[in-house]
Amino acid sequence: MEKISCDIGRRSDNTNPANMKRLLLIFLALALLVVVPFLIWGSRIEESMTLENTVSWLQASGTWAWAAGLGLLVADLFLPILGTVVMSALGLVYGWFWGGLLSALGSVGAGLLAYGLARKLGRRAALFLTGEEGLAEGERLFGGETGAWLVAFSRWMPVLPEVVACLAGISKMPFKRFLGALCAGSFPMGFVFAWIGETGNDHPILAIVLSAGLPPLIWGAFRLIYRPSKS
Repeated sequence: MEKISCDIGRRSDNTNPANMKRLLLIFLALALLVVVPFLIWGSRIEESMTLENTVSWLQASGTWAWAAGLGLLVADLFLPILGTVVMSALGLVYGWFWGGLLSALGSVGAGLLAYGLARKLGRRAALFLTGEEGLAEGERLFGGETGAWLVAFSRWMPVLPEVVACLAGISKMPFKRFLGALCAGSFPMGFVFAWIGETGNDHPILAIVLSAGLPPLIWGAFRLIYRPSKS
């Protein structure tokens, strides 16, 4: 316990407020990229993407409805897609299990795409905005436990999933840790909204509680299995 406390203390001492402000610049820039499409097309898409319309569109895709659903969830990275509506529609079309699995995989796919693109293409822009010290602060944040919790919890919140996944990629968060946290957040949400879609229950509060409460339990179980090697 004493060793852990000392380690936490050292990490807190190493946190530079100026570097955190630089890291916040990256967050705001990424958030702006996510919010702008909502401001441009959000109301139009929200009007057209009712549950009934989404189900009809998936059913019109025939045997490729699963691929259409996955495509919509991954496209949420670039467009203001109503992901929870797509997940509920998949639950109606395929049932809570297969619909939930497809929903979770779509959410994981969007997170992996954001992580990969940001890791490959986003570091130059991040260096321009924050410099080496700001980027190092991001690597410190996402290299530890805090980053994993951020990834897991962000999946059920608006705007944050894409932003946090991109930050994790820019900060070169260890892939295994990112994937575990991403799955811990995506699978509960996918199955919960697919179940709501199949049963026809309209319990947004229940969905929020389950989607927010299950990720820490699943991530905690994952941490019991996965232990990063000490350097």
